[in-house]
Formats: sequence, C-alpha cells, structure tokens
Amino acid sequence: MSNSKTVETEVKLYVTDLTSIEQRLQALGAHLAAPRVYERNVRYEDAANSLTKNEKVLRLRMDSRARLTYKDPYNTTTTGIMSRTELEVTVSDFEMMDLILRKLGFYAAWTYDKYRTTYEMDDCEIVLDELGFGLFVEIEGEADAIEAMITKLGLTNVKRIPASYSVLFFRVKRQLGLTFDDLTFENFKGVTIPPTLIESL
Repeated sequence: MSNSKTVETEVKLYVTDLTSIEQRLQALGAHLAAPRVYERNVRYEDAANSLTKNEKVLRLRMDSRARLTYKDPYNTTTTGIMSRTELEVTVSDFEMMDLILRKLGFYAAWTYDKYRTTYEMDDCEIVLDELGFGLFVEIEGEADAIEAMITKLGLTNVKRIPASYSVLFFRVKRQLGLTFDDLTFENFKGVTIPPTLIESL
C-alpha cells in the first residue's frame, strides 16, 4: 500500500521469527490481504548496466499474477524509513513480457525468490517475507503510520535494514565468499547465515 499512486514509503526489519509477529497481527485484527505465496522475481539490466549504476530497478514479478515494476533510487531517512517512486503495471503473460524486455535489449541480471504473506491494518501494508538468507518484515505507509505500527507489533528494538534485498544479498555474498549470483532458496541450501551477519550489514 503506497501513500500515493507512485511513491513507496517503507521500512525493512530483520527478524528471526515470523510466527509470533503473524500471531500478533491476527490478535490485533489485521486483515489478511494475501495469504502466503511464492514469488519469482527477475531484475533486468541494459548492456551498459545503467540501471544498477543509477540505483534504478526494472523488475518482473510472478506470484498470483505477473507485474512489471520500475523503481527510482531510494531516499533514506535517519530512522531507516525509505521512499522512492514506484511505477507498476499488471501484465497478462510473464514469459511474453520477459521476451519483450529481451527484444528491447534488456537481459535478466539477477533473480530472487521468496515467500510473502501480506496483512493490512491502520493504513499500513505489513508483509512477512521469507528469503534464502533470512526473515524480514516490511511495513509500508506514511512515515507516522509506519512508526505507530512498529510500536504496535513490539518491534521497536528490531534492527532496521535501510537497503534492498539485492544490496543485502551482495553484501552477504561478499562476506561469506559465496560463488552463486542469485538469491534463491536452492542456492542457499546448506548455507548457514548467522543472525549477527545480517544485523551488522
């Protein structure tokens, strides 16, 4: 849920358990907007890698539907809340959209997958994310509403991560000397990620 049609404002929290947070959301009467679903995400680049160089994102996502998303660079506050322009459209055919992007000169630069459960409450969207390298909560809405929701969920002392999953992945890859390039559950099988590693990034 964005605070306008084009601006995404959110905070990312690193947690070690999602079950208790989901139970808290349910106890508070939060609306389950989307049950747990598997996501496949592909980020695209041009030949000059200009999107990454300019901290922009062109992403194709498949969960219960396919969506193409463009994102501008983040603006990050001292509280760890991040905002940026986000433009998104639903597409009818994931594979055809992928082919169109490739015909336009883009290539699939990075792939990541995750499971996501989505709740809504008090003008916020709260998503519970499971990735190969950890568990995260993202809260999207107006800055004041985000802070109030963090307090309601008892997450005031939880580490805020002012970075995208791609930035986190490449930091983890560098720290652990990993040789694979994509953030997938398959790649992270057998890889131990100490919680202190994510918290220190």
